[in-house]
Amino acid sequence: MNEQSRRTFAKQAGIAATGSFLNLDMKAMGANDRVVLALIGGRNQGRGDALRAISQGAQLKTFCDIDQAILDKVNPDLEEAQHKAPGTVRDFRRVLDDKDIDGVIIAVPDHSHAYITLLACQAGKDVYIEKPLSHTIREGQLMRDAARNYKRVVQVGTQNRSAAHCKNAIAYVASGKLGKICMINAWECQVRPSIGNPPDSDPPSTVDYDVWLGPAPKRPFNPNRFHYNWRFFWDYCNTELGNQGVHTIDVALWGIQAMQGLDNCLPKHVSNNSGIYWLQDAKEVPDMQVVTFDYGNFMLVWELRSFAKHHPIDGVREGVGFHGVDATLIVDHLGWRVYPKDGGVALENKAEGVKPSGEGDGSHERNFIECIKNRKRPNADIEIGRLATTVCHLGNISCRLGTDVRFDPKTETFGNDREANAYLTKPYRAGYELPNV
Repeated sequence: MNEQSRRTFAKQAGIAATGSFLNLDMKAMGANDRVVLALIGGRNQGRGDALRAISQGAQLKTFCDIDQAILDKVNPDLEEAQHKAPGTVRDFRRVLDDKDIDGVIIAVPDHSHAYITLLACQAGKDVYIEKPLSHTIREGQLMRDAARNYKRVVQVGTQNRSAAHCKNAIAYVASGKLGKICMINAWECQVRPSIGNPPDSDPPSTVDYDVWLGPAPKRPFNPNRFHYNWRFFWDYCNTELGNQGVHTIDVALWGIQAMQGLDNCLPKHVSNNSGIYWLQDAKEVPDMQVVTFDYGNFMLVWELRSFAKHHPIDGVREGVGFHGVDATLIVDHLGWRVYPKDGGVALENKAEGVKPSGEGDGSHERNFIECIKNRKRPNADIEIGRLATTVCHLGNISCRLGTDVRFDPKTETFGNDREANAYLTKPYRAGYELPNV
């Protein structure tokens, strides 16, 4: 599709959204009505999201991917799961045009999340959007506004919000039994192997590379900037802080929300120390990072180690610690534990039905499906996911500037700091400008 046709489609989508789409019947579905979904992006996380949605009773009508090789590889798995092969397309707009489809699962690279989500909301589709929500702070605000304006259910893929043991842990944090909480820390210990430094090349013949780039700058194809490894380049990613880190940051914000409300979940002062300390390959983002978020009455600290998981923090590879003056609570994907100030373990609560890998059990997808039917806000509603993603953006902005930043949680700006404010948004390639909401 050429650039002119892309502009025409976006314009038409905006017109339609102000007309017939606003007249959609918004009544709740019957309890036995099957929700019809489509998957946009199925190579990695999208495949798992779709399979779990199918296991929770959804019907996957259409599978969309810009890579024919991924369509050919993944579609048999989807067919086996639901005993019927989804139709396949390479242009996501065909999904949005289909009136039979209730909702879409969007699992494309971060830099295209906003563009597709905004058009999906305008087209009257509910959305399950993979984490992190957006590529910039401003995108998150626009996506939230679109969800509200078009009355869409939008679930962000931070699955801990649907985990019973996490909910119980946060309830304990809110009980006050830890005493005044002075520090929250979240961490990720992993090993990222070298991605090397391969030369540019022609894109695979199975790929629509221009559509894959979407709003990102036009660059020659490089295998390192494509499947999965795009996560290590600023044009497309939110670093490990926004990749795996947003899961633990979201749990930390859940605790902050329980303590002082959803309107008081953003920090005022952010400090970052980070760098590439291990493998000197083509990646642009840190392999070690420590970010401090000052809230005035307590501190949130996030730590990344991408060179070692054999020396975990507080005994687990990834987790969140709520440190109070009377006790500390540590929560991870296997459960939570309380350590009183005099030592020992006062309480241990193990997660039930959770795989040791941390892979979701389908409860998050089930919640999304239920909310499509009853029109309630989901566990990881877009505003919840937006706030967690915003915290990640703040850490990355401090990283890119190489200095501390001071943030106004009310205006969601950096005051008179022009350099920092420039990172609130980004330029968009012609033909992929964000539609109005």
